[in-house]
Amino acid sequence: MNQQQQAQGQQAYMPQPPAIISTKDHLYLEDMLSWNLNAIKKAHFFAQNVQDPDIQRAITQMAQMHQRHYQTLLNHIQQHLQTTQQPAQTNQMGGMQ
Repeated sequence: MNQQQQAQGQQAYMPQPPAIISTKDHLYLEDMLSWNLNAIKKAHFFAQNVQDPDIQRAITQMAQMHQRHYQTLLNHIQQHLQTTQQPAQTNQMGGMQ
């Protein structure tokens, strides 16, 4: 019976992910930003050097897609930073009074 209670306790439901970024998460985000930036640069280079307008258009669209992905990642990171820094600032201000 005790083992059943422990097993149930391990399956706790988490409605939201924790408000932290682990080292592994940080490294993955850094890699994703790097990959997307590299793809943007390569696509712009190839778009400038290709002769066929249809291919140029397709490569330009690909660069824009990677740029959107890059910006989305940055927005998520900035949003996370704002939400994690606000409670710390509130606590600091409360302690100053």
